[in-house]
Amino acid sequence: MAKIDHINRQILRALTRDGRISNLELADRVGLSPSACLRRVQELERAGVITGYRAVLSPKELGIGFVGYIGVGLGEHTKAAQEGFERAVQHAPEVIECHNITGTIEYLLRVECADLAAYKTFHTEVLGTLPHVTSITSYVVMDSPKDLRA
Repeated sequence: MAKIDHINRQILRALTRDGRISNLELADRVGLSPSACLRRVQELERAGVITGYRAVLSPKELGIGFVGYIGVGLGEHTKAAQEGFERAVQHAPEVIECHNITGTIEYLLRVECADLAAYKTFHTEVLGTLPHVTSITSYVVMDSPKDLRA
């Protein structure tokens, strides 16, 4: 496990904001030599602290006009019911995130579609047909004044 000291936290913060930052600029920002900075980044990668780098996409430019968080309750709380649900959402391109959570429901999904009509189709023809699904609650995103997901 990599030691997460003050410098490593600065490196992680900078990489979270801009995964394409050059090593030279990153080193300057955190006050290290480029070689020391590169060694730290590589160690964070080897240790699994940094698991990858991603492109942040524009939903608007991709034709995504609907974003929602969907709470899903299951009628059975068995391993088989959960695994079946999780397999099904793996095949649904509209589901961007799937989280197994505690509380009154079992899953929280982040769903992105072209528009409300496309979401209705997904809601009815995909989620509504899955076995063990007993409740679906939709929370439509109207705006995202803060979104730090990469």
